[in-house]
Amino acid sequence: NKKAFVELLFWKSPATIYEMTKGYSSLQEGEGTTRSRVPPWTPHEEQELQELYWKYKEVEGGDIIAAILAHLRTPGRTRRQVVKQLVRM
Repeated sequence: NKKAFVELLFWKSPATIYEMTKGYSSLQEGEGTTRSRVPPWTPHEEQELQELYWKYKEVEGGDIIAAILAHLRTPGRTRRQVVKQLVRM
């Protein structure tokens, strides 16, 4: 492809660079950018998050997010994910 050099002018992700050097469609399913996606919140998790928020929002001098993370039944959620979901809700 004579115009492949144009691709080099724009920022690329590591997965795209790998495909450019090894050949397109060389990434297997579950590799690259799709691997780093955050699992979506289920309705049960959203309900639990809402209940924990209402339970700990009135606590004086405490970190609400830390209390929610300590009592969240689903492990593996980060502080950032919890804050982002609360803002979205």
